[in-house]
Amino acid sequence: MTHYLYLVRHGEHLDAEHGLEDGPLSPRGRRQAELLADRLSGVPLAAVWHSPLERAAETARAVAERLSAVTPEPSALLFDCIPTGMTHDTPAIYEPFFGSYTDAEVDAGRAQMDDAVAEFLVRKPDTHELLITHNFVIAWFVREVLEAPQWRWLTINQAHCGLTVLAQRAGRPWALVAHNDLAHLPMELRTGLPEVPPV
Repeated sequence: MTHYLYLVRHGEHLDAEHGLEDGPLSPRGRRQAELLADRLSGVPLAAVWHSPLERAAETARAVAERLSAVTPEPSALLFDCIPTGMTHDTPAIYEPFFGSYTDAEVDAGRAQMDDAVAEFLVRKPDTHELLITHNFVIAWFVREVLEAPQWRWLTINQAHCGLTVLAQRAGRPWALVAHNDLAHLPMELRTGLPEVPPV
């Protein structure tokens, strides 16, 4: 009897390329969410949780339109956040990134993710749950399951509506089954990953 967690980054939001922090889904983001719902159509979801931010809430609603057996519920534990600041083993290259965040923001993010792990990474036999959240939150869950150093969340990224699957069988630790699976999205809908320089 296995507990599955399906972690999804919200769809692309309108005017994201102009630096807006939140907003409704773009037409492309809506299509990403619809295709995600199609991908999950055979999964017996017991719950759909989402970040209260608009881009995640709208992604959850788009999924629920196609999966009518579930009612999305907001969870403040899935808000976008910064789960750590610089640690003693964080590579110095990341110092500029953390320069734009206050100690209070980092403390709040750390506390939030401690609570999120305690809430969601608790075994519920034969249960399938979908969490629609944000890049850094998913990265923290993956890092936690892999027991990687805390700073490694900085190196784990998800595309919009990419699918990450965690699972736990009785008597075993959590396992990473799939990470950032984009098989349900055609190339033109694969957005949100950092730019990679050409080789």
